[in-house]
Amino acid sequence: MTQAKRAAPHTEWVDMYRRGVPTSKIAALEGMAVTTIRYHLQIAARTDPGIRVEHTAALTSAKPRTPVAGLRNLNDVIAFFQAKGRLPATGGKTPRERALGVWLLRRRQEAAAGTLSSAYRDGLGAIPGWDSTSTRKADDQARWQQRLEELQKLRASGGDWPRHQKTDDTHERTQGVWLHGQRIDYRAGRLDPDKEKTLNELLPGWREGRGHRGGRREGQAR
Repeated sequence: MTQAKRAAPHTEWVDMYRRGVPTSKIAALEGMAVTTIRYHLQIAARTDPGIRVEHTAALTSAKPRTPVAGLRNLNDVIAFFQAKGRLPATGGKTPRERALGVWLLRRRQEAAAGTLSSAYRDGLGAIPGWDSTSTRKADDQARWQQRLEELQKLRASGGDWPRHQKTDDTHERTQGVWLHGQRIDYRAGRLDPDKEKTLNELLPGWREGRGHRGGRREGQAR
């Protein structure tokens, strides 16, 4: 059967690649030739070289923790749930809750991809709805709001727009990757209208960034 020709770059394949999915796996999932996937990614990289960086970062973050650290986090998540009656959130009040929230978010991603280890699956299975869509959405929204507030504080203090690459500052890169993702969603027409409105109101110039006059710090020389 002749495969339908897709306009390049195909957004879904590019998004999968950003999340760390190898080209060979994308090809297998989509029933396409690896060379076709690579062609689409090459086209996408011409306008947005950052996709290579995001792919590498996703691969790095996807590496499993040591068994001891992972089991400790598992036990802490269960203990947190038993004590608080809820799951830890990525936007929690304490650093430890936020760390557990991030760990739990990654386990949900693994569960959705079918790669969650049996030890984690059995342990988390004691918590009803730990991997539910509604919980993930709440976490995503909390993390989005947290990044927005962080960037507001940075801009209010005269800071420049954060970079998502070419920086050794982990905090700046985290903010930069988030902002870069909002720009990507905006250009692709995927950004939620309410979020776009919020960004326009609270972070004027967010779409253009450093290359735009409105993105310069106050008093910065031209």
